[in-house]
Amino acid sequence: MRTPRLSRRAVLAGSAATVAAAAVSGVVSPVAVAAPAADGSAYRWRNVVVGGTGFVTGVLFHSSVRGLAYARTDIGGAYRWDDRAGRWTPLTDHLGWDDWNLLGVEAIAVDPAHPGRVYLALGTYAQSWAGNGAVLRSEDRGATWSRADLDVKLGANEDGRGAGERLLVDPRDSDTLWLGTRHDGLLKSTDRGATWAAASGFPAKPSASGQGVVFLVAVGRAVYAGWGDGDGTSGTANLYRTADGTAWEAVPGQPSGTAAKVPIRAAYDTHTRELYVTYANAPGPNGQSDGSVHKLRTATGKWADVTPVKPGGTTDDGSADTFGYGGVAVDARRPGTLAVSTNNRWADVDTVYRTTNGGRTWTSLKDAAVFDVSETPYLKWGDDKPKFGWWIQALAVDPYDSKHIVYGTGATLYGTRDLKRWAPQIRGLEEASVVQLVSPPAGEARLLSGSRDIGVMYHERLTASPARGMATNPVSGSATGLAQAAAKPSYVVRAGWGDNGNGAYSNDGGQTWAPFEAQPDIAKDAPGPIATNADGSALLWSFVHWDGTKYAAHRSTDNGTTWSEISSFPKGATPVADPADPALFYAYDTDTGTLLASTDSGRSFTARADGLPSGDAQFKLVAAPGRSGDLWLSVKWNGLYRSTDGGVSFSKVASCWASYTLGFGRAADGADYPAIYQVGSTDTITAVYRSDDEAKTWTRINDDAHQWGWTGEVIVGDPRVYGRVYLATNGRGIQYGEPVR
Repeated sequence: MRTPRLSRRAVLAGSAATVAAAAVSGVVSPVAVAAPAADGSAYRWRNVVVGGTGFVTGVLFHSSVRGLAYARTDIGGAYRWDDRAGRWTPLTDHLGWDDWNLLGVEAIAVDPAHPGRVYLALGTYAQSWAGNGAVLRSEDRGATWSRADLDVKLGANEDGRGAGERLLVDPRDSDTLWLGTRHDGLLKSTDRGATWAAASGFPAKPSASGQGVVFLVAVGRAVYAGWGDGDGTSGTANLYRTADGTAWEAVPGQPSGTAAKVPIRAAYDTHTRELYVTYANAPGPNGQSDGSVHKLRTATGKWADVTPVKPGGTTDDGSADTFGYGGVAVDARRPGTLAVSTNNRWADVDTVYRTTNGGRTWTSLKDAAVFDVSETPYLKWGDDKPKFGWWIQALAVDPYDSKHIVYGTGATLYGTRDLKRWAPQIRGLEEASVVQLVSPPAGEARLLSGSRDIGVMYHERLTASPARGMATNPVSGSATGLAQAAAKPSYVVRAGWGDNGNGAYSNDGGQTWAPFEAQPDIAKDAPGPIATNADGSALLWSFVHWDGTKYAAHRSTDNGTTWSEISSFPKGATPVADPADPALFYAYDTDTGTLLASTDSGRSFTARADGLPSGDAQFKLVAAPGRSGDLWLSVKWNGLYRSTDGGVSFSKVASCWASYTLGFGRAADGADYPAIYQVGSTDTITAVYRSDDEAKTWTRINDDAHQWGWTGEVIVGDPRVYGRVYLATNGRGIQYGEPVR
């Protein structure tokens, strides 16, 4: 299953925030910590457990501390491995709303001579609308950080994000660090990352490809730099080195040709004094169709091609077996022993090759692999067993255990300790980009969720990955809509991107699904949000392409067997069902600032209130549970509006000046209105708030250590448990908070 990441970029393209210029130190909290709120109460925040779900782009074992490792992700921050607990600890949850672009980790570096020191190069996008990058530095393994803002952009979710590492502590001087950028060449710091400047003497010149320096690796006392903007087909250098930290030169005799166009990763065997480099004809993780593995004997300058299998053959069914090479990791205990990974190998499935003789012969670890994914069943992707992986560019061998190998995929980290049995090594690392949440008022499920890369899930428990895995029949790679009938919670509908269909309904609360028998033609190319009315008798499906193009909505009253176009529905709008009256639907036209309503179960819509905020800001229209016509409109940068007459009129709520998303949960004891939760701003900061008095006053319920970057997609309270709230994040999965009692 391919897992596209474009949707994350699209959803944030209009949300560029200015990165704060001041240096910040923050304390990163453990997995579950009591967060003091403004009124003296406290909240404990944890992840709803799914297990991974995002692209792990790098894994780095510490060479001088047994059991210490770090992992990076493309949009979900960095993590430290706690060997005693057998789980990952998040290190960047303190990054807040204004710093959303820093949740992507371009590179990690550790200092072999100082085990407490760790460095992160942060910056998700290198586009004009994104903020500049930053470097975080820590003396205590990421418990606290100091920050240095850069004047250049990094691209942890751009093409080439699986390359690396682009950050390195100089092997001759722990105070000196090197940072490879995509568009601004090589940077250097001589004060342990506090300040940065362009490195003098580095000869390569950036191009528009956006790769630049793709890796930095210590080779004895020298530093080697992979260069991703060269043209390997004409012999242009893509590997440079310096022996003294000042003078750089192209490495002589380096491989050329299509299969060696872009260097991806490198690893140095200190025993044999050989540098191994993986190559591909594109930066990846997608688009690679050729690649190779070469080694350089650094003492003699002699190169050798040690590619395990040449791309370009055919599989048993006649498909072209095209791929590149990605990860490479040497065994620190055994000379000439290393592993490399293929990447973007869809026909014959990616694998990890291992050699014990310097690349003369290789063994595919996939061939004897036995997987246990019982802890994260979604990894079967609707089949009877998981596949070895895809997007394998993060690869590491434990320097204290030769048989302990881990590799990242587009959804998890797999690990083995005997080279045969594999299981996810992912506890604590949650990276889903979540876009849909439903907390049912009754039934077995505690939560239904929809994410951009793994579709819809049914959570029986919050502390374990869903036993049913991802929703099937059909499998959808990214969810675009999820809705439950308010008066008939056993009925649920969903929509999303998928090869075999885009929509489905459930009569058992989301445990099992049946695909729509038919769908509008546009559904395959532009599935959008979907809604069902209070009794589940009518469906409204809106259509929006990922590029923003809007299309006419459609309606069905027979579980998707037939559909009719709704010409009066504003194109691209999100349909909202009234929770008490099956005849009522609502929609907000963001182009004109108009609230429209339907009194005939969605057949037709007419305008009610107009003159409301419009334009390209973010809008969220929600209906209060159990009440007819009680509507709330969140408007980014413009506050919160409420209607109690079904959208005929709206009044602005005075208690907050910005509202990004809003939801409801069980009322407080003695209160006659549901608890309201929002991500918004009631004073000077954007935070998570709860109100128990219909938005007259708000209490902040997260703290500075629990912010998770961009959190403006969806928030819902639990209708069965007062105070419990579920928060969707763009890269840190589903967070849920509960008052500490």
